[in-house]
Amino acid sequence: MSIATTPQKNLVRVLGWRRLSVGLVAALLGSLLLLPNWGTPYWSLLSRLLFIAFVLLLVFGLFERWPVHLPRWLARWVLQVAAVACAVPFAAWLAYTLVTIGNSTLWWTERSYLIGFATMTFLGLLASPWIALVALLRQIKGEARNQALAFELERSEYEREALGARMKLLQAQVEPHFLFNTLANVRELVDAGSPRASAVLSNLIAYLRAAVPRVHDSTHTLRQEFELLRAYLEVMQMRMPDRLQFTLYADDEALPLFCPPMALLTLVENAVRHGIDPSEAGGRIEVRVRVRDGRCRAEVIDTGLGLAQADGGSGVGLANLRERLTLAFGGDAQLHLNQLQPQGVCADIEFPARSTPT
Repeated sequence: MSIATTPQKNLVRVLGWRRLSVGLVAALLGSLLLLPNWGTPYWSLLSRLLFIAFVLLLVFGLFERWPVHLPRWLARWVLQVAAVACAVPFAAWLAYTLVTIGNSTLWWTERSYLIGFATMTFLGLLASPWIALVALLRQIKGEARNQALAFELERSEYEREALGARMKLLQAQVEPHFLFNTLANVRELVDAGSPRASAVLSNLIAYLRAAVPRVHDSTHTLRQEFELLRAYLEVMQMRMPDRLQFTLYADDEALPLFCPPMALLTLVENAVRHGIDPSEAGGRIEVRVRVRDGRCRAEVIDTGLGLAQADGGSGVGLANLRERLTLAFGGDAQLHLNQLQPQGVCADIEFPARSTPT
């Protein structure tokens, strides 16, 4: 397959259909204007005007690219308009010379030809600079519109990259928070000489193998999030088997939906850390996800100490989660914490039910 060279591309630009159509329309209008007082056949008049229009298009396109560098005091559009005006007499002279080849006398010695030449030259000088200016204005407007679209596209790309980088940064802040807490729990078991330490560590390793490849996944789904929740809660249940129970439920249509990585895990970890773990009696965690009217609602309910008695409040983790939800759903997501009676907390997230982020 051949590739068009630069001169070929320039020729296509100079003689593009839009420019040729402008020349054709100008020639037709000029022929209709001159026809009532024209003595020769109409095709002769039209052919001369078309030839003049073609030459002026070539001149207009030539000075659009050449010379490459102009003096600062000379604008290119001024050069193009002036060149088109100066080319009008030459184009008319050349048109008459070509159509009178073979005549026994020179055309400028005949009065009818001179009148026709003068009329076409006058009409060309009157109309061609204005046509060139209109063409330049349309060209400038089109280039400005294309440049604005290019800038808008580039800005959107930068914004998308910035949002992605911010999301990854926030997710990276979640990972150490969870890992340090879990490793601290493992250390306590090891220090206490608990035989469960090895099993908890094995479960933690299995969890990390599942979680680490996903924390930066922009296509993370609720199905994957539930796998992380189950792995995390199994690790926590091994650490406090008599004080933690949990259930997980999600509508079938909710599982393929997009969910920011570790969003529900942040709520579950918060419930364990601030509700279940400090309570002597422990408690139960229930996670429910339902889809209604194009919205997805996820609830994390615990029967721990509750908001009033929890140490540390919502903390950095929930503030981090709110920002991640804003980045993922463009502000179309809500996070609420509600005190339950006689004790416990219900944390719920509501966001659009879709397969990809904003």
